[in-house]
Amino acid sequence: MTSVAAGNRRGILSMAGAMACFVANDALVKIVSAGMPTAQLIFLRGLIAAAIVVAVALATGAAVRIRETVHPRVLARGVAEALATVLYLTALFQLPLANAAAINLSAPLFIVVLAVVFLRERVGAAHWLALGAGFAGVVLVVQPGLAGFNAYALVCLLGAFLQAVRDLLTRRIAPDVPAVLITLSTTIAVTALAGVLSLVEGWRAFALRDLALLALAAGFLMGAYWLIVDAMRHGEMSLVAPFRYTGVLYAIVVGYVVWGDVPNALAWGGIALLVASGLFVLYRQRKRARFAPARGRASMNGRSG
Repeated sequence: MTSVAAGNRRGILSMAGAMACFVANDALVKIVSAGMPTAQLIFLRGLIAAAIVVAVALATGAAVRIRETVHPRVLARGVAEALATVLYLTALFQLPLANAAAINLSAPLFIVVLAVVFLRERVGAAHWLALGAGFAGVVLVVQPGLAGFNAYALVCLLGAFLQAVRDLLTRRIAPDVPAVLITLSTTIAVTALAGVLSLVEGWRAFALRDLALLALAAGFLMGAYWLIVDAMRHGEMSLVAPFRYTGVLYAIVVGYVVWGDVPNALAWGGIALLVASGLFVLYRQRKRARFAPARGRASMNGRSG
């Protein structure tokens, strides 16, 4: 296997793992949100997450390079993440959940466009079709209603675009900057914004059980942040992006296990599209990796002749 193929494989696995962590975090946050304002919840979770990341940085020796967290590119990534989070939550308060989720999952489309424009990644028609099929599958699963769209849909769309910008910025950060420090910078940025918003939204008393669930959610969130960085650093953005859609599949499983939600016929059709598009992307990647060495040898033979 070539180094590019190995990197793509790692990127895909990291992205799928990140989505699993995000869904676990979302499920725990959903449980806590029944008795706690959103901004307060994100702020408290952020404080716990920051403590976890600092502990990891100290344990791994990355803390000696703590100044890397204020490097312009690392800061820019953190700001993009924080703004994307705030814009999504702002839109979520004004849109039906299904509509906001569908718009937010347009991020992979933006990621591929940015990868083509800025990173000169080559994306064929088949890959675009697979990406479009995956997004269609998302729409069938979440089933947004046309009546629920309003001006806040554009706010949500901007948040999705900023997620793609965040991932592009990840590729611009020097490879030797520890991922744990990038994670710390992102955590601090999101927590700071949530802290400001919590002053406006207000605070509410909470139980120790809520704090324990937030601590668990923070652990999953930190895992997700780290895996996203790892995915963007090792895999091609255009190839890794469609595997964000695995989050929808994880959410269906968690929804069934925790809340007893059962997909309807349209949702099952969407699941089939998601799985098919993911398998197709994997097939194309494996095929490209298989033929890459042969092309390399042919090129060398041509030069030697």
